[in-house]
Amino acid sequence: MKASTANFRLSNPIHFLALGFGSGLAPKAPGTFGTLAAVPLFLLMAPLNNTLYLSLLVIMSIAGIYICGKAAKDAGVPDHGAIVWDEFVGFLITMFLIPVTWQTLIVGFALFRFFDILKPWPISYIDKNCHGGLGIMLDDIVAGIAAWACMMLIFY
Repeated sequence: MKASTANFRLSNPIHFLALGFGSGLAPKAPGTFGTLAAVPLFLLMAPLNNTLYLSLLVIMSIAGIYICGKAAKDAGVPDHGAIVWDEFVGFLITMFLIPVTWQTLIVGFALFRFFDILKPWPISYIDKNCHGGLGIMLDDIVAGIAAWACMMLIFY
């Protein structure tokens, strides 16, 4: 049975961010819609210098531990599918230092979704054994790193 989204309020700033500006409320494949909603954010961040991009990424990751943990607690579900802030961060990791073209966007999107959905080891281990906000964030951070490594091999 699908977990209810009734306890989420987009008027709550924590829920708004956790739900990826509402993209996580998609009735099917919320993680995919969350990743898709991260593309415009990436396009806004792409022109930033590497230090600023990485700084924002670290801040978003650390804040995500609280954001995702609080939203999950409010929903009463340990890792509610509608919580997609972790997908935002994972996709932004995937695209770090990658030039912006339609090809890199498609490949980055596909690679991140591949690692996030299939969860090869160690992502599956983290997903099963790390809980709370840290657990919600960490498996997607590692999926993003794996996808980023593939992007570096493909495009460099």
